[in-house]
Amino acid sequence: MYLLITSRKGISSMQLSKEIGITQKSAWFVLQRLREACASGGDVILSGIVEMDETYVGGKEKNKHAKKKLRAGRGTVGKTAVVGLRERGGRTVANLIANTDAASLTNEVLANVEPGSTLYTDDHMGYRHMNAIGYKHESVNHGGGEYMRGDVGTNGIESVWAVMKRGLHGVYHHASPKHLARYVNEFTFRLNEGNVKRRTLDRLDSMVKAAPGRRLTYKALTA
Repeated sequence: MYLLITSRKGISSMQLSKEIGITQKSAWFVLQRLREACASGGDVILSGIVEMDETYVGGKEKNKHAKKKLRAGRGTVGKTAVVGLRERGGRTVANLIANTDAASLTNEVLANVEPGSTLYTDDHMGYRHMNAIGYKHESVNHGGGEYMRGDVGTNGIESVWAVMKRGLHGVYHHASPKHLARYVNEFTFRLNEGNVKRRTLDRLDSMVKAAPGRRLTYKALTA
C-alpha cells in the first residue's frame, strides 16, 4: 500500500516483486487488488468550478504489429476513451466511457457534478448543451489556439492526463482495455487521497478504509 500510494506515477509489478520478495505474477495480482480498492464507488460529487475533458488511451495503429492492426482508420481507432472531471482546488473523478457523444458526456456530468456548478470544457460538440441542463458552461477553443480565457480553461484536468499517461507509458508500458479502469482508479485515488500535502499515515489510512468489500479473486481477474 505504501509503495503504491506514495509513487506519483505508480510502481510496476516487476519492481514490487523485487521490493518485497515475491514473484512478478503475485506482485501483479497484489497491485490489481489494491487498484480495485481505489474505485470511488460513485460517492464523489463535485461542485463549484469543475473542469471536464476526455482523452484516449492505447497504442498508435502505426506502431502495432501487423496482426494487431484494426485497419479502420487513424486517430482514436483501437483506443479507449476516458472522461475526467476535476474540481478546482478539490477532487478528481475519471471513468472509462463507451464514446464521447453528447448523451454519454451528459450522463457523466449528471452523475458526478452538482447542478448549478460551473463547468469549463474545450469546444467539443458534446458539451454545447450543458447550460440547458442546469450548469453554467464556458469553453475554450483549442482548435483556434485558445487555452485560457481569464479564469476559463481545462489545464487542471489536462495535467491529470499528463501524469496518468506518463505513468502508463513510462512505468506500466501497457494497460489492456480489460484492466484499464483499475489503472485510472489508481491515478485518481492517488490525486485525491494520496495528495502529497497529506501526511503519509493519513494517505495510508484512506486506502485501508477503502479496501473492505473490494474483493477480487485471481480467477475473476484473469477470466
